[in-house]
Amino acid sequence: MCKQARRWNNVCRFLSALLVVFITSFSVSADASPSEMTMEEIEVLLTSKSFSDKEAGVKQLVASDLPVTTTLLNGLMDKQVVYHKKDKSMWFLAKPPLKKGSVLTNLGSGDTITVKKKRQYRAVTLNNRMRTQIKTALATLALTSVDLDAKRAGAKRLLGQVDNDLVPVISELLVTESDAVTKSYLAAAVAITQLDEQTSVETRLSAIDQLETSGLAEAYEALKAEKAQTTDATPETIQRAFDSAIANYEETQRVVDIAQTLYFGLSLGSVLVLAGIGLAITFGVMGVINMAHGELIMIGAYTTYVMQLLLPEYTGIALILSIPAAFIVSGLVGVAIERSVIRHLYGRPLETLLATFGISLILQQAVRSIFSPLNRSVSTPEFMSGMIEVTPMLQLTTSRMYIIIFCLMVFFALLFVLKRTSLGLQVRAVSQNRPMARAMGVRSEWVDMATFGLGSGIAGVAGVALSQLTNVGPNMGQAYIIDSFMVVVFGGVGNLWGTLAAGLSLGVFNKILEPWAGAVLAKILVLVFIILFIQKRPKGLFPQRGRMAED
Repeated sequence: MCKQARRWNNVCRFLSALLVVFITSFSVSADASPSEMTMEEIEVLLTSKSFSDKEAGVKQLVASDLPVTTTLLNGLMDKQVVYHKKDKSMWFLAKPPLKKGSVLTNLGSGDTITVKKKRQYRAVTLNNRMRTQIKTALATLALTSVDLDAKRAGAKRLLGQVDNDLVPVISELLVTESDAVTKSYLAAAVAITQLDEQTSVETRLSAIDQLETSGLAEAYEALKAEKAQTTDATPETIQRAFDSAIANYEETQRVVDIAQTLYFGLSLGSVLVLAGIGLAITFGVMGVINMAHGELIMIGAYTTYVMQLLLPEYTGIALILSIPAAFIVSGLVGVAIERSVIRHLYGRPLETLLATFGISLILQQAVRSIFSPLNRSVSTPEFMSGMIEVTPMLQLTTSRMYIIIFCLMVFFALLFVLKRTSLGLQVRAVSQNRPMARAMGVRSEWVDMATFGLGSGIAGVAGVALSQLTNVGPNMGQAYIIDSFMVVVFGGVGNLWGTLAAGLSLGVFNKILEPWAGAVLAKILVLVFIILFIQKRPKGLFPQRGRMAED
């Protein structure tokens, strides 16, 4: 009797489920519009064993005004939507995979439960047709978003995913769309569908021309794929159009690659300028071979790290405040080094080299003791992240653009100080002829201290920039000390314009060599080039002038 009762209960539950599905389907088709469907009614369709019902559920979900539509569609794609096997209640799994102790959320009511038995739940399964349906739905939903980035991403997601049923919808959106980037993506998506042999010759030629000028990688791949499927029966005009479009795209891509190489070279050169410009001042004015210059850069980078620890929620403000903070901290350390050690060693370059090398080891060990030997990462502010899309083929890293701009700002600020202030006048006087400057009443000891502090502060500012490109660690300064000396010697000792020209040119030269020589061999070739150049021009690109330079 118990077995018969259980069987009868199961039959009743099955008939009840069928009745609910029938009533729901009838109510949707007869009385209610898709936007009026509730979450519970959509759950019945999505948890059904029939893929037809699931497809209907996805359609109703897309057509509904529910705020969780996008979350639910993404969850279906990522196997984050599960349902209880007995009561068919549907839940959202935030952190897959499903296991005992997982927290499930009901997107309709917001209630949460904890999984006690994993076997009681099952993920909502999809077939390939439903996956394509959901991808298209996510893209079309994004096209109606007020967020411009989301709209562009949704339009780009449609490339290669548009079927004939979706073409009229996109064509309507093309008429009303105001954003040029989104419009180009949509036009390319339609053009890809028109490459098919079933369309007319005029339509195919127009589609090929559209894809050729779009500059999109997806368009290039679509052109190559359709070109591979052409046969002898394909009209000659179509074949020539394919060949011309592919060749033009590849030629444009080569030009874009050159532009990107130059951009990366300028960004690397900007880093070299920032690293070497402080050394150019101290080496040019004081004749001090400062081997601790890399550690002053490291101190600036650690200052940036500390500022972000103090302001963890405001990374942008922390980075901006790090610039004056790093200048002050590294400048004070530089003044302390000059007053305690270097002022006793003027005129003895070999001894200053050995002394500053020992100081660099002390600074490295001090940082290890305070911050540990592990590398630290500095977060990039939101305004420095992302890409700058010049064209669909040419996209530039935003952070590198800021590094280039920052380098030029530091350079011209330092140039203003040296050319338009009394300190700059005294620095230039001492660098050109120290005895004559002292005879004119210039306190060369004070100038030496101020100059070394200024150069050290600029090194700290360089550390702020480097913290956005690499991890902050005790040994990070060692990677730039040799490059700094190469920039200074190549550009001309003590000449700021020479340092700028040398840093930017060496950065571009390095990036040009890297693709075929590798990073290590490229540095070696650059070093060999500088050695040969110095043999011909010992004083660099822009040699220092004055009586001191003639000695």
